[in-house]
Amino acid sequence: MLLEICANSYQSAKNAQIAGAKRIELCSELSIGGITPSYGLIQQVIEELDIETFVLIRPRSGNFQYSEAEFDSIKKDIQICKDLGCHGIVSGVLNEDNTIDIKRTQDLIALSKPLPFTFHRAFDVVPNPKDALEQLIKLGVHRILTSGQHPKAIDGIENLKALKEQAKKRITLLAGSGINSQNAKLFK
Repeated sequence: MLLEICANSYQSAKNAQIAGAKRIELCSELSIGGITPSYGLIQQVIEELDIETFVLIRPRSGNFQYSEAEFDSIKKDIQICKDLGCHGIVSGVLNEDNTIDIKRTQDLIALSKPLPFTFHRAFDVVPNPKDALEQLIKLGVHRILTSGQHPKAIDGIENLKALKEQAKKRITLLAGSGINSQNAKLFK
C-alpha cells in the first residue's frame, strides 16, 4: 500500500517526507476542498525536499465546471508546474451535468505529459461512477482520487471496492479524505 499525504504547506510536506510517505499532493486551502498552491511553495518543496510531489491544479473552490478564462489558467498552471519540476498533476473538469468533460480533460492530460495525471475528487460528484471510470481509463488517466462518492472514504469503502474490482488494474484508485492511522488498515 502506497502512502500519499495531502500537504498544504512546506512544513506538512517536510513532515510527510520525514514520516516516510511515498508522495504528496501539494495544495492550498484544504478547508474549501483544495486549490492550486502558490508557485513559491511549489518551488520550495521541489528544490528543498526529495518527496515525489504531485500538484493540485484547481483555480477555485466550488464546482468543477470552468469558464474559458479559468480553463486557460489551469493550462498555464500545469505548464508552470512542469517547468518547476513537479512529478505529477492532479486536476479534472466536469460538464454542467457533472459528467466528465472528455475534451477538456483530454487536453489537460496531453498538456501534462510526460507527467502522470490524477483525476481529482471531482470524480465523487459524477452521476455514474462506473461509466466515468471507463471514460477515464480510455483517456489514459493514471489515477483517480476518490472517497467513493462520500465526504469521507470510510463511508464510501464499499463503492471503492466495487470500483477497484471494475478497474481490474487498468487504473489506480487512490482513496482519499478522512483516512488516518486508526482506519488505514481497512483500506489495505
